[in-house]
Amino acid sequence: MSAKRDASGASTPDTLPRPDFHFSGQIGRTVLDSDPAQFPQPVQPPQGAPNIVLILLDDVGFGQFSTFGGGVPSPTMDRLAAEGLRYNCFHTTALCSPTRAALITGRNHHSASFAGITEMATGYDGYCCVLPRSCGTVGEVLRQNGYMTAWIGKNHNTPTWELSAAGPFDRWANGLGFDYFYGFNAGDMNHWNPLLFENRDLVPASDDPDYHLTEDLADKAIAWVRKVKSIAPDKPYFLYVAPGATHAPHQAPKSWIDKFKGQFDMGWDAYREQTLERQKKLGVVPKDTKLTTRSAGLPAWDGLNADQKRLYARMMEVFAAYGAQVDAAMGRIIDAVKALPDAGNTVIIYIAGDNGSSAEGGLEGSLNENLFFNGFVEKWQDNLKAIDELGGPKHFNHFPSSWAHAMNTPFQWTKQVASHFGGTRNPMIISWPDGIQDKGGLREQFLHTIDIVPTIYEICSVTAPRVLNGVPQKEIEGISFAFTFGDAKAPSRRRTQYFELAVNRGLYHDGWMASAPSFAPWQAVRPEDWNPDKQVWELYKLDEDFSQANDIAKDHPDKLRELQDLWWAEAAKYSVLPIDWRGTIRMNAEAMGRPSLVGKRTTATYYEGMVALPDAACLPMLNKSWTITAQVELPDDKAQGMIITQGGSEGGYGLYLRDGKPTFSYNFLGMERPTFAAEKPLPKGKATIVVEFAYDGGGMGKGGTVTLKANGKQVATGRLERTIPIQFSIGEGLDIGMDNGSAVDWTYTLPFRFTGRIDEVTVEVHPEDAKSAKKAKKSVA
Repeated sequence: MSAKRDASGASTPDTLPRPDFHFSGQIGRTVLDSDPAQFPQPVQPPQGAPNIVLILLDDVGFGQFSTFGGGVPSPTMDRLAAEGLRYNCFHTTALCSPTRAALITGRNHHSASFAGITEMATGYDGYCCVLPRSCGTVGEVLRQNGYMTAWIGKNHNTPTWELSAAGPFDRWANGLGFDYFYGFNAGDMNHWNPLLFENRDLVPASDDPDYHLTEDLADKAIAWVRKVKSIAPDKPYFLYVAPGATHAPHQAPKSWIDKFKGQFDMGWDAYREQTLERQKKLGVVPKDTKLTTRSAGLPAWDGLNADQKRLYARMMEVFAAYGAQVDAAMGRIIDAVKALPDAGNTVIIYIAGDNGSSAEGGLEGSLNENLFFNGFVEKWQDNLKAIDELGGPKHFNHFPSSWAHAMNTPFQWTKQVASHFGGTRNPMIISWPDGIQDKGGLREQFLHTIDIVPTIYEICSVTAPRVLNGVPQKEIEGISFAFTFGDAKAPSRRRTQYFELAVNRGLYHDGWMASAPSFAPWQAVRPEDWNPDKQVWELYKLDEDFSQANDIAKDHPDKLRELQDLWWAEAAKYSVLPIDWRGTIRMNAEAMGRPSLVGKRTTATYYEGMVALPDAACLPMLNKSWTITAQVELPDDKAQGMIITQGGSEGGYGLYLRDGKPTFSYNFLGMERPTFAAEKPLPKGKATIVVEFAYDGGGMGKGGTVTLKANGKQVATGRLERTIPIQFSIGEGLDIGMDNGSAVDWTYTLPFRFTGRIDEVTVEVHPEDAKSAKKAKKSVA
């Protein structure tokens, strides 16, 4: 076993875990003729190893926060930048799960099997979204080298089919090297009514009327770091904080939203111009940086009518409030960290975004992001009706794509577009009072997310293990940038970096950038016969063109060809192949054939107490006929409460009693909620309640007939003219006896506990009634 030694002589082995303890003294027949007993000692970290606080915001553009010239105030970032370093050439992967996999492993996202989000996994090495054991996490390595570790907030790196109470749990946050976890296992989460886990246990819903997820996560981070440093003040800690903001839904307290009234009436085009001027004054972009043209398909602000401007300005006010609030909450965590005795030896890495700002709200904005994932486009006229409710609990709202483009000033494109810096370049700030002398400095070296892990290992004097938990490890593909802390002019050590996401491709090499955009993020449905060989490539010389404003492909065809060929070589090396451009159909687990605990079963029986069962562990009820049968016992004819529900405010269904009357509500993606209810209440005693849905067939998302029965008699019937085609909800699952998370139907009050007794609820699906399930891959590309 080889080891690395720090300046103090402490060593860290390259094989973890360390060998089991073995008493090395002399053992006689009795303790009287044996050497004194010894105990195995706790692992000691390298002497002087710093604490690490890693903060990762969500869906943030380069020109969003004021520290980098944006219009959203960020005093916490300002404070850290003043005492540390700003990095203006730091890059992500253009999407959340891939960036997060790269961030915690130090390997490229395809190497870590995360070519996309977990909900879009396919069965290829680079795409299955099962983190390989050969890509050990920074949490696991630091934990086995004497660190206390915690993960607070978003976990989007566990396979969807492993998220139920049946496990396995080795790829939950606790199994990835983090001793404590508090957060959510999904891409996004309702901030007013979240589904949260503390380690592996579901967290009861808060009864605080002012509850908001961002503040809760900050509170838990503060409580954890205070607790562990009180218990073990000499041990360093690694605290990874990943709040859901500013990912959809854009939800913020009204008091925060009111602060921004009227501040974005100038519109997105003027915002871009103003932001670039601020960026130049701050020095975070060169003085000669050009503002890129508006990305293809995005409308000009001046071409909108008055109602559109009013709606979109309000959506931006909500988004700004959401961002300002999360920066303030991160400030509370940093205040707590700085109040601890070893604050000077604490490294704070604040990354403003796992990708660029999101255009997934579509060209006209959205009240429900799940519409996008199901392939539907919203109309601004419908959204205008809810303008006064934006940011509140009733909507999963998201601003229009053009605001996302503005947040990414001065670059082209947005989240999902890995070919351009609008999708991949994010602000980063590093503070380390004891280790960084250039207070307020700027660093311009070309960096990537995979460079964070080797940097942490270097400054902590920790060896990247060759073998971890018995598994040989892939080489760390990142490059430490600790050398930049003391040398602003040091040349970049990263010569080459590929980018790819849904065939939006890019290749950086020695100051050149080749870029090939394919599909706009708001283009949910994509043709099967699209030809990547006909993709148009662009070429940029970055030392002369910071923002990728001047495409010089025609002037340098040989250089472009060189970079195109190098992209394919990198793709082969890092498991990028086969490239895959399919759209939202990949969100449908059944169509993709992803693993499932359901298997080939067509019937499942649930009992009271089953809550937050994720969609991936539920029977697939979409695009087919199904039956729900509930056996209940009622205390009287006034029984209330939820019997079974799946999903939430963004889509799903619920079977419940209201004043003793059986009621079935179907939430079609927040747009309509057909409800079928009995006219008379059920009497006291045992009852059998059945909901039957007969699907029309003929494709995905078609309609059908709902029949509601009680004790063998039909009590209501009617039509669903359309149904959800791809996924019920984004982060909510199935509940029995109550409604966790957000409400499917806003006519009742959460958690809407059932006042009777539920013996069992059986769900049966009838796939033979819907040929569309077999045609799913062909009906939606």
